[in-house]
Amino acid sequence: MGDVAMTVPVLRAFTEQYPNVKITVLTKSIFSPFFRALPNVSVFPAEVKGKHKGIVGLYKLSKELKRLKVDAVVDLHNVLRSKTLKIFLSGTPFVQIDKGRKEKKALVSGKIFEPLKTTHQRYVDVFERLGYTIVLSNPSFPEKVSLNDKTLKLLGGNTKKCIGIAPFAAHESKMYPLDLMEQVIEILSKTHRVVLFGGGKQEIEILNGFESKFENVINVAGKLSLDQELDIISNLNVMLSMDSGNGHIAAMLGVKTITIWGVTHPYAGFTPFNQPEDYMLLADKSQYPEIPTSIYGNKYPEGYERASGSIPPNAVVEKIKSIL
Repeated sequence: MGDVAMTVPVLRAFTEQYPNVKITVLTKSIFSPFFRALPNVSVFPAEVKGKHKGIVGLYKLSKELKRLKVDAVVDLHNVLRSKTLKIFLSGTPFVQIDKGRKEKKALVSGKIFEPLKTTHQRYVDVFERLGYTIVLSNPSFPEKVSLNDKTLKLLGGNTKKCIGIAPFAAHESKMYPLDLMEQVIEILSKTHRVVLFGGGKQEIEILNGFESKFENVINVAGKLSLDQELDIISNLNVMLSMDSGNGHIAAMLGVKTITIWGVTHPYAGFTPFNQPEDYMLLADKSQYPEIPTSIYGNKYPEGYERASGSIPPNAVVEKIKSIL
Protein backbone atom coordinates (compact mmCIF):
# COMPACT_ATOMS: atom_id res chain seq x y z
CA MET A 1 0.00 0.00 0.00
CA GLY A 2 2.80 2.39 0.87
CA ASP A 3 4.51 1.88 -2.48
CA VAL A 4 1.27 2.75 -4.28
CA ALA A 5 0.66 5.84 -2.13
CA MET A 6 4.19 7.07 -2.90
CA THR A 7 3.39 7.17 -6.61
CA VAL A 8 0.63 9.75 -6.07
CA PRO A 9 2.77 12.89 -5.52
CA VAL A 10 4.84 11.97 -8.59
CA LEU A 11 1.75 11.43 -10.75
CA ARG A 12 0.21 14.68 -9.47
CA ALA A 13 3.34 16.58 -10.53
CA PHE A 14 3.32 14.76 -13.87
CA THR A 15 -0.30 15.65 -14.63
CA GLU A 16 0.39 19.31 -13.84
CA GLN A 17 3.53 19.46 -15.94
CA TYR A 18 2.20 17.32 -18.83
CA PRO A 19 -1.57 18.00 -18.86
CA ASN A 20 -2.06 16.51 -22.33
CA VAL A 21 -0.78 13.04 -21.42
CA LYS A 22 -3.20 10.37 -20.23
CA ILE A 23 -2.12 7.92 -17.55
CA THR A 24 -3.69 4.55 -16.77
CA VAL A 25 -2.60 3.11 -13.43
CA LEU A 26 -2.52 -0.67 -13.23
CA THR A 27 -3.06 -1.61 -9.58
CA LYS A 28 -5.39 -3.46 -7.23
CA SER A 29 -8.88 -1.97 -7.29
CA ILE A 30 -8.77 -1.38 -3.52
CA PHE A 31 -6.20 1.38 -4.13
CA SER A 32 -8.33 3.27 -6.68
CA PRO A 33 -9.31 6.02 -4.20
CA PHE A 34 -5.66 7.13 -3.97
CA PHE A 35 -5.91 8.51 -7.51
CA ARG A 36 -9.33 10.14 -7.25
CA ALA A 37 -8.10 13.75 -7.35
CA LEU A 38 -5.72 13.36 -10.30
CA PRO A 39 -6.82 14.70 -13.71
CA ASN A 40 -6.18 12.52 -16.78
CA VAL A 41 -5.52 9.52 -14.53
CA SER A 42 -7.68 6.39 -14.53
CA VAL A 43 -7.25 3.04 -12.78
CA PHE A 44 -7.24 -0.34 -14.50
CA PRO A 45 -7.83 -2.99 -11.81
CA ALA A 46 -5.41 -5.90 -11.65
CA GLU A 47 -7.29 -8.90 -10.27
CA VAL A 48 -4.19 -10.81 -9.18
CA LYS A 49 -6.20 -13.19 -6.98
CA GLY A 50 -8.89 -13.66 -9.63
CA LYS A 51 -8.84 -13.71 -13.42
CA HIS A 52 -5.30 -12.28 -13.61
CA LYS A 53 -3.75 -14.86 -11.27
CA GLY A 54 -0.67 -16.79 -12.44
CA ILE A 55 0.98 -16.91 -15.85
CA VAL A 56 -2.28 -17.57 -17.69
CA GLY A 57 -3.98 -14.72 -15.85
CA LEU A 58 -1.14 -12.33 -16.66
CA TYR A 59 -1.39 -13.30 -20.32
CA LYS A 60 -5.12 -12.46 -20.20
CA LEU A 61 -4.22 -9.16 -18.54
CA SER A 62 -1.72 -8.34 -21.27
CA LYS A 63 -4.39 -8.92 -23.92
CA GLU A 64 -6.72 -6.53 -22.08
CA LEU A 65 -3.99 -3.92 -21.79
CA LYS A 66 -3.19 -4.11 -25.48
CA ARG A 67 -6.73 -3.02 -26.22
CA LEU A 68 -5.96 0.26 -24.42
CA LYS A 69 -3.36 1.01 -27.12
CA VAL A 70 -0.90 2.54 -24.67
CA ASP A 71 2.16 4.26 -26.11
CA ALA A 72 4.51 3.14 -23.33
CA VAL A 73 4.58 1.33 -20.00
CA VAL A 74 6.24 2.76 -16.88
CA ASP A 75 6.90 -0.06 -14.40
CA LEU A 76 7.27 1.47 -10.92
CA HIS A 77 7.32 -1.90 -9.17
CA ASN A 78 9.75 -4.18 -11.07
CA VAL A 79 8.65 -7.52 -9.63
CA LEU A 80 8.01 -10.93 -11.17
CA ARG A 81 4.48 -10.03 -12.31
CA SER A 82 5.53 -6.85 -14.08
CA LYS A 83 8.55 -8.56 -15.62
CA THR A 84 6.22 -11.22 -17.01
CA LEU A 85 3.95 -8.53 -18.42
CA LYS A 86 6.98 -6.98 -20.10
CA ILE A 87 7.44 -10.22 -22.04
CA PHE A 88 3.76 -10.43 -22.98
CA LEU A 89 3.72 -6.76 -24.07
CA SER A 90 6.73 -7.16 -26.32
CA GLY A 91 6.87 -4.34 -28.84
CA THR A 92 5.55 -1.68 -26.44
CA PRO A 93 8.22 0.62 -24.93
CA PHE A 94 8.62 -0.64 -21.36
CA VAL A 95 10.82 1.14 -18.78
CA GLN A 96 11.36 -0.20 -15.25
CA ILE A 97 12.42 1.25 -11.93
CA ASP A 98 15.91 0.68 -10.58
CA LYS A 99 15.19 -0.15 -6.95
CA GLY A 100 18.83 0.24 -5.94
CA ARG A 101 19.01 -3.22 -4.46
CA LYS A 102 22.83 -3.25 -4.39
CA GLU A 103 23.19 -0.04 -2.39
CA LYS A 104 20.30 -1.00 -0.10
CA LYS A 105 22.05 -4.28 0.64
CA ALA A 106 25.20 -2.32 1.47
CA LEU A 107 23.19 -0.06 3.80
CA VAL A 108 21.68 -2.88 5.88
CA SER A 109 24.97 -4.80 5.97
CA GLY A 110 26.73 -1.80 7.50
CA LYS A 111 29.11 -1.23 4.59
CA ILE A 112 27.67 2.26 4.10
CA PHE A 113 25.57 4.59 6.24
CA GLU A 114 24.42 7.46 4.07
CA PRO A 115 21.13 8.63 2.50
CA LEU A 116 20.17 6.72 -0.63
CA LYS A 117 17.99 8.06 -3.42
CA THR A 118 14.37 8.43 -2.31
CA THR A 119 11.70 6.16 -3.77
CA HIS A 120 9.93 9.25 -5.13
CA GLN A 121 13.06 10.20 -7.04
CA ARG A 122 13.43 6.65 -8.33
CA TYR A 123 9.87 6.94 -9.71
CA VAL A 124 10.80 10.23 -11.37
CA ASP A 125 13.86 8.63 -12.93
CA VAL A 126 11.71 6.03 -14.71
CA PHE A 127 9.59 8.71 -16.39
CA GLU A 128 12.75 10.55 -17.34
CA ARG A 129 13.88 7.54 -19.34
CA LEU A 130 10.82 8.13 -21.53
CA GLY A 131 11.75 11.79 -21.95
CA TYR A 132 9.50 13.25 -19.23
CA THR A 133 11.39 15.33 -16.67
CA ILE A 134 9.31 15.79 -13.49
CA VAL A 135 10.04 18.54 -10.95
CA LEU A 136 8.97 17.72 -7.39
CA SER A 137 10.40 20.79 -5.65
CA ASN A 138 7.16 22.81 -5.60
CA PRO A 139 4.42 20.25 -4.94
CA SER A 140 0.69 20.87 -4.78
CA PHE A 141 -1.85 18.89 -2.81
CA PRO A 142 -5.61 18.33 -2.97
CA GLU A 143 -7.96 20.51 -0.95
CA LYS A 144 -9.33 19.18 2.32
CA VAL A 145 -12.47 17.17 1.67
CA SER A 146 -15.78 18.24 3.21
CA LEU A 147 -16.82 15.41 5.53
CA ASN A 148 -20.17 13.72 4.99
CA ASP A 149 -22.75 13.05 7.69
CA LYS A 150 -21.37 9.60 8.52
CA THR A 151 -17.80 10.76 9.10
CA LEU A 152 -18.93 13.88 10.97
CA LYS A 153 -21.08 11.77 13.28
CA LEU A 154 -18.21 9.38 13.91
CA LEU A 155 -15.82 12.21 14.79
CA GLY A 156 -18.41 14.02 16.91
CA GLY A 157 -18.80 17.76 17.38
CA ASN A 158 -15.47 18.19 19.10
CA THR A 159 -13.63 21.33 17.92
CA LYS A 160 -10.23 20.38 19.32
CA LYS A 161 -7.31 20.02 16.92
CA CYS A 162 -7.27 16.58 15.35
CA ILE A 163 -4.30 14.19 15.58
CA GLY A 164 -4.25 10.97 13.57
CA ILE A 165 -2.33 7.99 14.95
CA ALA A 166 -1.61 4.82 12.97
CA PRO A 167 0.31 2.63 15.44
CA PHE A 168 0.70 -0.54 13.39
CA ALA A 169 3.11 -1.82 10.76
CA ALA A 170 3.74 -5.09 8.94
CA HIS A 171 6.42 -6.11 11.45
CA GLU A 172 6.69 -5.63 15.21
CA SER A 173 10.19 -4.22 14.80
CA LYS A 174 8.75 -1.25 12.89
CA MET A 175 6.16 -0.44 15.57
CA TYR A 176 6.36 1.80 18.59
CA PRO A 177 5.71 -0.47 21.60
CA LEU A 178 1.99 -0.38 22.31
CA ASP A 179 2.44 0.26 26.03
CA LEU A 180 4.39 3.41 25.17
CA MET A 181 1.92 4.37 22.44
CA GLU A 182 -0.85 4.13 25.01
CA GLN A 183 0.99 6.74 27.09
CA VAL A 184 1.24 9.02 24.04
CA ILE A 185 -2.49 8.65 23.33
CA GLU A 186 -3.40 9.29 26.97
CA ILE A 187 -1.41 12.53 27.13
CA LEU A 188 -2.58 13.86 23.77
CA SER A 189 -6.24 13.01 24.38
CA LYS A 190 -6.38 15.38 27.36
CA THR A 191 -6.03 18.41 25.11
CA HIS A 192 -6.67 17.18 21.55
CA ARG A 193 -8.91 14.90 19.54
CA VAL A 194 -7.11 11.64 18.61
CA VAL A 195 -8.24 9.55 15.64
CA LEU A 196 -6.91 5.99 15.40
CA PHE A 197 -6.27 4.10 12.15
CA GLY A 198 -5.60 0.42 11.50
CA GLY A 199 -7.10 -2.71 10.03
CA GLY A 200 -7.69 -6.38 10.77
CA LYS A 201 -9.51 -7.95 13.70
CA GLN A 202 -6.65 -7.89 16.21
CA GLU A 203 -5.68 -4.28 15.46
CA ILE A 204 -9.30 -3.13 15.70
CA GLU A 205 -9.67 -4.79 19.11
CA ILE A 206 -6.57 -3.00 20.41
CA LEU A 207 -7.74 0.35 19.04
CA ASN A 208 -11.21 -0.17 20.50
CA GLY A 209 -9.51 -0.66 23.85
CA PHE A 210 -7.75 2.71 23.55
CA GLU A 211 -11.00 4.36 22.48
CA SER A 212 -12.94 3.03 25.46
CA LYS A 213 -10.19 3.93 27.92
CA PHE A 214 -9.68 7.60 27.04
CA GLU A 215 -11.90 10.55 26.22
CA ASN A 216 -11.49 12.39 22.90
CA VAL A 217 -10.20 9.18 21.23
CA ILE A 218 -12.03 7.87 18.15
CA ASN A 219 -11.21 4.59 16.43
CA VAL A 220 -12.22 4.62 12.75
CA ALA A 221 -10.66 1.26 11.86
CA GLY A 222 -13.17 -1.12 10.29
CA LYS A 223 -15.93 1.49 10.28
CA LEU A 224 -15.30 3.34 7.01
CA SER A 225 -14.45 2.80 3.36
CA LEU A 226 -10.98 3.77 2.16
CA ASP A 227 -12.54 6.81 0.48
CA GLN A 228 -13.98 7.96 3.79
CA GLU A 229 -10.72 7.33 5.65
CA LEU A 230 -8.92 9.49 3.09
CA ASP A 231 -11.50 12.22 3.69
CA ILE A 232 -10.75 12.17 7.42
CA ILE A 233 -6.98 12.02 6.95
CA SER A 234 -7.14 15.08 4.67
CA ASN A 235 -8.69 17.01 7.58
CA LEU A 236 -6.09 16.04 10.21
CA ASN A 237 -3.82 18.67 11.72
CA VAL A 238 -1.03 16.09 11.97
CA MET A 239 -0.54 12.35 11.48
CA LEU A 240 1.66 10.11 13.63
CA SER A 241 2.61 6.92 11.79
CA MET A 242 5.18 4.18 11.79
CA ASP A 243 7.38 3.55 8.74
CA SER A 244 4.26 2.26 7.01
CA GLY A 245 1.52 2.97 4.49
CA ASN A 246 -0.55 5.39 6.56
CA GLY A 247 2.36 7.80 6.73
CA HIS A 248 2.61 7.83 2.94
CA ILE A 249 -1.14 8.29 2.59
CA ALA A 250 -1.15 11.31 4.90
CA ALA A 251 1.87 12.82 3.16
CA MET A 252 0.36 12.40 -0.32
CA LEU A 253 -2.61 14.45 0.93
CA GLY A 254 -0.33 17.23 2.19
CA VAL A 255 -0.81 16.45 5.89
CA LYS A 256 2.10 17.07 8.26
CA THR A 257 3.37 13.57 9.03
CA ILE A 258 5.57 12.44 11.91
CA THR A 259 7.07 8.97 11.57
CA ILE A 260 8.59 6.64 14.15
CA TRP A 261 11.43 4.39 12.99
CA GLY A 262 12.54 1.13 14.62
CA VAL A 263 14.94 -1.23 12.84
CA THR A 264 14.43 0.49 9.48
CA HIS A 265 15.89 3.90 8.65
CA PRO A 266 15.02 6.93 6.50
CA TYR A 267 18.33 6.52 4.66
CA ALA A 268 16.78 3.63 2.69
CA GLY A 269 14.63 6.17 0.83
CA PHE A 270 11.14 5.41 2.13
CA THR A 271 10.45 8.69 3.90
CA PRO A 272 6.98 10.22 3.47
CA PHE A 273 6.79 12.82 0.72
CA ASN A 274 7.82 16.42 1.41
CA GLN A 275 8.29 15.97 5.16
CA PRO A 276 11.14 17.68 7.05
CA GLU A 277 13.93 15.54 8.44
CA ASP A 278 13.07 16.47 12.03
CA TYR A 279 9.59 14.96 11.61
CA MET A 280 11.29 11.54 11.68
CA LEU A 281 11.86 10.12 15.16
CA LEU A 282 14.62 7.52 15.16
CA ALA A 283 15.57 4.71 17.50
CA ASP A 284 18.76 5.29 19.48
CA LYS A 285 21.53 3.99 17.24
CA SER A 286 24.01 3.97 20.13
CA GLN A 287 21.81 1.34 21.82
CA TYR A 288 21.01 -0.45 18.56
CA PRO A 289 24.12 0.01 16.39
CA GLU A 290 23.08 -2.44 13.67
CA ILE A 291 20.15 -0.25 12.55
CA PRO A 292 19.06 -0.40 9.79
CA THR A 293 18.91 -4.17 10.07
CA SER A 294 16.73 -4.58 6.97
CA ILE A 295 14.87 -2.51 4.40
CA TYR A 296 11.38 -3.76 5.30
CA GLY A 297 11.81 -4.53 8.99
CA ASN A 298 11.50 -8.29 8.57
CA LYS A 299 15.05 -9.10 9.70
CA TYR A 300 16.70 -8.00 12.93
CA PRO A 301 18.92 -9.33 15.73
CA GLU A 302 17.45 -10.65 18.94
CA GLY A 303 16.53 -7.82 21.28
CA TYR A 304 15.82 -5.29 18.53
CA GLU A 305 12.04 -5.83 18.57
CA ARG A 306 11.49 -2.78 20.76
CA ALA A 307 14.23 -0.59 19.30
CA SER A 308 11.84 2.31 18.73
CA GLY A 309 11.03 2.16 22.45
CA SER A 310 14.29 4.06 22.95
CA ILE A 311 12.28 7.13 21.88
CA PRO A 312 10.59 8.44 25.06
CA PRO A 313 6.82 9.01 24.88
CA ASN A 314 7.29 12.63 25.97
CA ALA A 315 9.59 13.19 22.96
CA VAL A 316 6.81 11.97 20.66
CA VAL A 317 4.25 14.19 22.38
CA GLU A 318 6.48 17.26 22.34
CA LYS A 319 7.23 16.81 18.64
CA ILE A 320 3.51 16.67 17.84
CA LYS A 321 2.77 19.71 20.01
CA SER A 322 5.59 21.70 18.44
CA ILE A 323 4.14 21.09 14.98
CA LEU A 324 0.61 21.94 16.10
